[in-house]
Amino acid sequence: MRRDIFTDEHDAFRETARTFAEREIVPHHGQWEEDGLVPRELWTAAGRQGLLCVDLPEKYGGAGLDDFRYHAIVAEELARSRATGVGFVVHNDMAVPYLSRLATEEQKDRWFSGLCAGELIAAIAMSEPGAGSDLQGIATTAVRDGEDYVLNGQKTFITNGIHADLVIVLARTDPEAAHLGFSLFAVERGMEGFERGRKLDKIGMRAQDTAELFFNDVRIPAANLVGEEGKGFIYLMEGLPRERLAIAVVGQAGAEAVFDETVEYVRGRKAFGRNIGKFQHVRMTMAEMKTELHIGRTFVDQCMLALNAGELDVTEAAMSKWWITEMQKRVTDQCLQLHGGYGYMSEYPIAQAYLDTRAQTIYGGTTEIMKEIIGRSLDL
Repeated sequence: MRRDIFTDEHDAFRETARTFAEREIVPHHGQWEEDGLVPRELWTAAGRQGLLCVDLPEKYGGAGLDDFRYHAIVAEELARSRATGVGFVVHNDMAVPYLSRLATEEQKDRWFSGLCAGELIAAIAMSEPGAGSDLQGIATTAVRDGEDYVLNGQKTFITNGIHADLVIVLARTDPEAAHLGFSLFAVERGMEGFERGRKLDKIGMRAQDTAELFFNDVRIPAANLVGEEGKGFIYLMEGLPRERLAIAVVGQAGAEAVFDETVEYVRGRKAFGRNIGKFQHVRMTMAEMKTELHIGRTFVDQCMLALNAGELDVTEAAMSKWWITEMQKRVTDQCLQLHGGYGYMSEYPIAQAYLDTRAQTIYGGTTEIMKEIIGRSLDL
């Protein structure tokens, strides 16, 4: 469908992102899947192309463009290239935005240039072995001790966890203050007591460095507190709509890519003397998916404009996250079915897409949690 939310500047930026993906990612991603890791050099290459932290000020190497559409373009081109191992979306839209909103001038001078250049890789650490979608169950603590905080705890399922140089960590600073007892801290590579555990063995997205992180009496300077003490949970609630929309953007583009490939497959695959696309059941299935993709695209683009205008609320973001990712999962499953036995073969892209897609309805808040958020807004 024709999209009218982009300008000529956006189109030129998309061409840059697409060319980068085609040259720097697509030829190597299969090897990265085998290696279980994307090389750090890709990050600095992306920094040189201006694909990281477009919204940060020009003096730090960003473009000074507070426009989510630029980051959405990067996310879409990665999704269309099946670059599920590349953690730019987490860096651009889930970790760095907390710093762009809350960092002090001293923190900006320390970190922003490296984040734009890809020399510093960012991650966000919320989930724990005993607390996933229920963030108020977090057990990691940070206790004030003079000019430092002492951090203890464990995080898991952390994307960019192996490579991360700067991790935004949610910790409990006051166990008696309920939702006002949480704070955000910037933990830097090399801090004593900060250790990375194993790279987690996932069924999909195998090139993505998802890891466990451990904090054992890590002394964090008070200068690394992000925002104000006690407001961490509030900051997360303010940041989650963008994070969830970013996941929806990836889901929509990923579903469209799988569908387009399946259109070509059913046009060429023959059974009983004719292309399988000629069978009524196949046409009806493709028509249903096309309609859902059209609906999803309209909603996602509308949400992007709402986010830019400061009008995307928690409920709408939850709607986009659960519906788009469930649609992506459904479309991918149906496209695999239409590939028949070949769809189950690892060398076919649809098989890898099937594995990679499954996590979409889980991270960033499960589908069930998204529906609960929406349900609570109804005041039933």
